[in-house]
Amino acid sequence: GGREATSARTSFYGRFRHFLDIIDPRTLFVTESRLREAVQLLDDYKHGALPPGVTDEQLWGAQKIKQAILHPDTNEKIFMPFRMSGYIPFGTPIVVGLLLPNQTLASTVFWQWLNQSHNACVNYANRNATKPSPTSKFIQGYLGAVLSAVSIAVGLNVLVERANKFTPATRLLIQRFVPFPAVASANICNVVLMRHTELEEGIDVLDGDGNLVGSSRIAAKHVRPGWRRGGGSWGWGRSQGGEDQVCGTV
Repeated sequence: GGREATSARTSFYGRFRHFLDIIDPRTLFVTESRLREAVQLLDDYKHGALPPGVTDEQLWGAQKIKQAILHPDTNEKIFMPFRMSGYIPFGTPIVVGLLLPNQTLASTVFWQWLNQSHNACVNYANRNATKPSPTSKFIQGYLGAVLSAVSIAVGLNVLVERANKFTPATRLLIQRFVPFPAVASANICNVVLMRHTELEEGIDVLDGDGNLVGSSRIAAKHVRPGWRRGGGSWGWGRSQGGEDQVCGTV
């Protein structure tokens, strides 16, 4: 569970267990009443008013539910397909579409567009919201990701088709791997463009009690991925405190 993953966050296995908690699709089925109970339990803990008999396991379970559903900065519910816990169930059909054999130009463009649209929405829904981010940044990242993915996928397919030295079987095998460089490059473009504001303007830095002490561009550069909430297709972690925690010097 969450307790073991948190206590061993310095190890690969600890971080792996932590990310498994974050992407656990079972949290998609949590009811509204269960979410309210989890939030109330954590509030009681924060104010030292826990009911008798509450175990650590119940607290970690409540924390897991809150982190999976509510944005730590806005405290608003994240739309289900764009939650980290929804990335596998909602993203898997898109991956299958990307890997379909004998794709036409139209189908290649469609699946790359759909994949990057989903990635962009996940990025935006899980963004650092401590500072306002202009809509133009979101549009810029979205267009950059879609254009790079489509361009690379279509370009590689055309090159493979024109490569006469490949046998039909080899050509088909290579085409199966075309989505990987297209998606990887587009995801890099997506993350860099959509989160560039954080590097430009910095992110809020909190003390051990969760109080804001300032804003830092250094922290934005050196923040540890296991402690930041974020949204690339490869996923970013969040702090167990329900808020972004950062490392660095202001």
